[in-house]
Parts: sequence; structure tokens; C-alpha cells
Amino acid sequence: MTVVSVVVPTCNRPDLLARCLDALIEQDVRCGTWEIVVTDDARSDATRCQVERLARVVCRDRLVIRYVRPFSSTGPAAARNAGWRAARGEIIAFTDDDCVPQPGWLSHGIDTMASGYALAGGRVDVPPVANPTDYERNAALLGGSELVTANCFMRRSVLETLGGFDERFTVAWREDSDLLFRSLDAGLPIGSAPEAVVQHPIRPASWGVSIGQQRKSMYNALLFKKHPQRYRERIQASPPWHYYRIVAALLLGIAGLATGRRRAAIGGMTVWALMTGHFCHMRLRGTRHTPSHVAEMIVPSAATPPLAIFWRIRGAFRFLTFFL
Repeated sequence: MTVVSVVVPTCNRPDLLARCLDALIEQDVRCGTWEIVVTDDARSDATRCQVERLARVVCRDRLVIRYVRPFSSTGPAAARNAGWRAARGEIIAFTDDDCVPQPGWLSHGIDTMASGYALAGGRVDVPPVANPTDYERNAALLGGSELVTANCFMRRSVLETLGGFDERFTVAWREDSDLLFRSLDAGLPIGSAPEAVVQHPIRPASWGVSIGQQRKSMYNALLFKKHPQRYRERIQASPPWHYYRIVAALLLGIAGLATGRRRAAIGGMTVWALMTGHFCHMRLRGTRHTPSHVAEMIVPSAATPPLAIFWRIRGAFRFLTFFL
């Protein structure tokens, strides 16, 4: 009987996947057979070969390594669903290909689940970065999350009852919060496994990474539609009014320019510049002040409020909910 299945979604990151699998193979599981299920959202032959080669090399009587290919490449929620549905364990442990499970991670998680919990969250350790960028500072917040798919344990029966992850979350954003909220709504016992630790090193990011990340705001609308009260209690108590004020000032300035109303144009653009400057200043507080990082903050700080509002409104229309 397979005691636990570790599900690892991946997408064209062979070096990170190899690091994660090396750490998993070293886990000391003292009770019964266990397995690692790599579920490949990229549906890549190279990844399949990588996993199958490792499975042949690792000769363990009680460890099985398997490769699973989802029906379609629709994001990490769908990949995780494909993984746990193909898994054979009574307990499903989730981590990500860019994580490094620490020694004892799996055994501590199993011990926690033995207390009768339906699901439990482990601890995510984000190694500190001296003099971080804005991106690195925000990435470090993952370590304070209540339950994230980078490190959690669930009973297969619970996943079956809840229907797994909502595959409408097609990016790695809010799908774990949704599952947590549904578990709370169902009154399921939720545990904490602080000794089950995965390390989540911060990956290098391209210049202006925060601009592309604004697309995730669309999925805040879906989470709000499903759990409005919990969203306001745990995610965001009120709409980002400062973003709306910045966008309103920008639109006033553009409208003034378009209609030849000089005072409206100057007033709107002046207010927009002042508020955007303050926003940029707040993002730079506590981060590195190198010329390249300062320049990176100036452009994204101008683009972030309009893009964030655009994606929030688009999410409201897509998921048919009143969401500001």
C-alpha cells in the first residue's frame, strides 16, 4: 500500500526539477511504500525522459518515481489535479519544482496528518537576500502564507470531496487560497506542520517583472466571486483606492490634453506625477538603491496602477462579478 504520494508540477525547468527531485529522493520515509509523481504541464518529451532516467537509476524498494502528462497545458492547478488523481497514496503531499524539501520534510508532514487533519500546511523558508530588490522583497512574503501548494499535505479523500483545484486559475495565483477557503467552508480540520520545511530560493527575474505580474489581478476577481467575505478578511480588506486615484488623475490629464483644456491637463498630469512618485518612493523603501533598480522602479511604478486596474476590471467581466 502506498502511504504518501508527492506531487510535483513542472513546466520546462529541468535544472530546478532535478534539484527538487534530488532533495525528495533523500527523504527518510519510515512507513510503507511512497511515490513521487511528476506532472508535466509543458507535456515535454525532454522532461519525460529526465524523469524516466531518474526512475531507472534510483533503486529503492519502497520508492516509485512516475511521470504524468495532463490532458492539456492549462496551468499548475490542472497539473496538480492530474498528479493527485494519478497518485496511489492516501496522503498527497504537494511541492513545486523550484522548491527544495529539507531533510525530514515528508516524515514530519506524515506525522502531522496522523493526528487526523484533513489538510496541513508546512513551513516555506525563503532565504533572505541582503539589500533586496522590490521583487525579492515581495517574493519573501511567501514564507508567511497560511497554506500554499509549495508545501502542503492533503488527504486524497478530501481532494475528491472538494473536487481538487479549480482549473479556472490558470496561473500560479490564488488557487491554493481557494482550496483553503473551501476547506474552511466545509469545516474541515486544518493542521500546521512547522517542522515540515521546504526551502524556496528566490529565482532571478527579468527587468520590470512586476509589470507582467499584474495579469494575476484578474484571478483576484475569481477568488472574490467565490469567497467574498473571506477575501476581504484575509486577502484585501478594501479595493486599492490609491490605484484608482492615480488612474483617475491620469485620465483627467489625458482628457484635458485631448480637448485642449490646459488647466485640466496640467492639473491631472501634476497630480498623477505626484502620486506616482510617492508610489515609487514607497516601493523603494527598504530595497536597494542602485541606479538600475531605481530606473526599474520608475517605469513599472507608472505602469502598475493602470495595468492592475485593467486586469481587475477584465477579471470582473470574465468571471461575472462586481469587483473593484
